[in-house]
Amino acid sequence: MSFFKRKKDSEPQFYATVADGLKKIYKGKLLPLEETYDFHEFVSPQLNEPDFDAKPMVLLVGQYSTGKTTFIRYLLERDYPGIRIGPEPTTDSFTAVMYGEHEQVIPGNALAVDKSKQFRPLSKFGGSFLNRFQCSILKSTVLKCVTMIDTPGILSGEKQRVDRGYDFVGVLRWFAERVDRIILLFDANKLDISDEFRRSIEAIHGYEDKVRIVLNKADQVDHQELMRVYGALMWSISKVINVPECPKIFVGSFWDQQLKHDLYRRLFEKELQCLFDDLQDLPRYAAMRKLNDFIKRARMAKIHAYIISNLKDDMPKLFGKGRKKKELIKNLPALLKKIQD
Repeated sequence: MSFFKRKKDSEPQFYATVADGLKKIYKGKLLPLEETYDFHEFVSPQLNEPDFDAKPMVLLVGQYSTGKTTFIRYLLERDYPGIRIGPEPTTDSFTAVMYGEHEQVIPGNALAVDKSKQFRPLSKFGGSFLNRFQCSILKSTVLKCVTMIDTPGILSGEKQRVDRGYDFVGVLRWFAERVDRIILLFDANKLDISDEFRRSIEAIHGYEDKVRIVLNKADQVDHQELMRVYGALMWSISKVINVPECPKIFVGSFWDQQLKHDLYRRLFEKELQCLFDDLQDLPRYAAMRKLNDFIKRARMAKIHAYIISNLKDDMPKLFGKGRKKKELIKNLPALLKKIQD
């Protein structure tokens, strides 16, 4: 276990940027440990250079027709290539909206082999997912600072029993691990949380600090009903997100249509400004977020290495491997507690 021995550096090392420092430390220190103990097979795929250099990402999650795609268009103040908006489930694919000089749509299979983008590990979810994944490139001032990830509308009722053909929850979990902000959108007219939506929210467990909640289309109800809707949303969220404090909720109607109730104008403008301020702060704190995620990954890799090393040491060399394997699996909680102590 020479990986865990501290070595005294003769001189402190300096790097031009946080990303450069993390890349060099990862390749020189953490990556050999991960490869030795198969961390990439058990826990998380290997990090590549685009993972360190990528702009902050914002993931939008919600049931169909809650305004996810319209929200992105509202931020960009224009349409993006491949956009589809309607009352029915129109967005049937994951779409990464990124900055570029020339407008184009890049299919998922091409993204999976593009070394300049951070989406190569998504190839593990298979061809069915890659056929429903794309990247929209356009020239926008907003996208110089952040990348927006639009997701398929989460189904409800009988529709949620239809197989998507890929691990939808697994893909959400992959993005949740890497994005800087997760926005859950709710429609003021339909607050029910379907089984698929519940599984999707549970998939982001452990990343609740990234979550912000948007109560969209709030101008569709009067002020008395809005109070009841807000309370019902708080109650519903508390049943799914197991945190002491509910994530911040922003109320508004994020589209370019005229408000039905002008009484809400000042409230919506303030909520909108607070949400924009939150998103504008992402590039400023991106380096700190990457450092925090790197430290979290290093701890996970270290614990994983301790567990694998102990299991290997306890396994017999020749006979009785089957019986010993069952015994070790049964005693895993005790082993973990021993390592933590």
